Parts: sequence; C-alpha cells; structure tokens
Amino acid sequence: MTERKPYPSDLSDEQWSLIEPVITAWKGRHRSVSGHQGAYAMREIVNAILYQGRTGCQWAYLPHDLPPKSATYYYFAAWRDDGTDQVIHELLRCQVREKARRLEDPTLVVLDTQSVHAAAGVPDSTTGRDAAKRVPGRKRGLAVDVLGLVIAVIVLAASAHDNAAGIALLDQVAENAGDTVRKALVDQGFKNQVAAHGTLLGIDVETVERNPQDKGFVPQPKRWKVEQTFGILILHRRLVRDYEHRSSSSASRVYWAMIHVMARRLTGANTPTWRDPQAVTA
Repeated sequence: MTERKPYPSDLSDEQWSLIEPVITAWKGRHRSVSGHQGAYAMREIVNAILYQGRTGCQWAYLPHDLPPKSATYYYFAAWRDDGTDQVIHELLRCQVREKARRLEDPTLVVLDTQSVHAAAGVPDSTTGRDAAKRVPGRKRGLAVDVLGLVIAVIVLAASAHDNAAGIALLDQVAENAGDTVRKALVDQGFKNQVAAHGTLLGIDVETVERNPQDKGFVPQPKRWKVEQTFGILILHRRLVRDYEHRSSSSASRVYWAMIHVMARRLTGANTPTWRDPQAVTA
C-alpha cells in the first residue's frame, strides 16, 4: 500500500510507541478464529479515531486514505466497552505526572461541569436542558489534578443537577486514584450533598467561593486548572457538541482527546494553530 501523506493529528513514531504495547496486547487477546489479522494497521485505526476527534467530521466523512467507519468504529466501540481507552489514558497520565516529578496519583482534585449542545441525532432520553446555562444537551463532568490531567469523567443529561455529577465524579475518583486523594475543590454549584458524600469516601470537599467584588472572569487558584482542561478539550471539534448516541461514547471521546494531548506532551510536540507566527505572517 502506498504510504499516505500524514495529517496533523497523526501519531509520530515516538507517540505511537507509548500506546502500541497496550494495543498489541489487546490484539493478542482478541485473535480471529480464522487467524485473520485484519485489513488495517492498528496505528491507522488510532490515527482515524484521533483525526475524527480533532476535526469533528462525521463517520461517513473519514478521509479515504484512513480506515473506513466499519473498521474504525468497531475498534472505537470495542475499546470503549472493555475499558482499553481508559487503560491507555491511565498509562499516559501516570507518565506525565512522573515526568513532572509527582506521584502517580494526586492528593487533590478539582471538580467542575460543562453543558454542551447535543446534535440532532442524539436520543432525547439521554439529554435535557440546563436551566441555569440555558443549554439543551448533555452535561460533561470532570475531576482533574493540579496539572489539569483527567482523573474522572461523567456524562449526564444537561438537566442533571451538579450534585449528581459531583457524587458520580467522587465515586470515580475514589476508584481510579486509590486512597491518595484527600481533598476536592468545587465551585458554588455543588451543594452539601457532594460534601457529605466526599466525607463518606474520606475526601474533604471544599467550596471555593467567588469574590463578589471581582468583575468578569477571574481565575481562581488551583480551580482554574479544570477550566483550562475544558478549554483544551474544546480544541477537539468532536467535543464542541455532543454527537454521540451513547453517553459512554462521549466519555470515551474525552479519554481519546486527553490521550492525544498527553502523548504530545510526553514527546514535546505542539499542535500548530492559527496563532502560529508563520500562519500570522503568511
């Protein structure tokens, strides 16, 4: 097969080497009965998932030189359902923290939610309207560490209260980060139920209140990291809206976006943007 011209979202050799062992091990556990290894390289499948996440294209609009929907969606769904996407994400997250000279798991997390519009094809049964933000769609909840790395993800109908998201996030934090997390920072949208649930899990939930004298957007110490992570995720156009029929697919998109971010961070790569000096002067 003729080697194709690379896309900006493609994994470099160094980045693929971070992910490849997990994918190879998975492939070894899921051999075809007939011995057929598949028509597409696993690296190209991952590149197709990352391309779609970054560009936001529909499944039918994947470029012809990438694996088609039939193959790409098969692996996306399989890795979503058996947690392989989370295994890769956790592997890279630990490496990023170690590179920053921190322990694998944090002692403090920051919780927040973001409501996004849902696409027309998303089932009504999994969506709602966020009355406070006037957004019809889904609510995406994150728990991140002080580096902005994702520790937990939850996707609910936008009508769900932040309490429901906060409780679900704390449960995931307790499961994913072991016994290390001792404190969680939240904003005023999370009420006493979240703090009470945190106490049951041994996590002190502290509400960071906004200074009433502040005008406009004022970053709050440590809490601003979760806002930064939401901003990074929105650079992946598949996450600007929620296009997924399943909430689990929406969560998987977050994991793949962060996998892409962390792979680049570990290898010192940056994604060119319109703010690039060459683009501005061209």
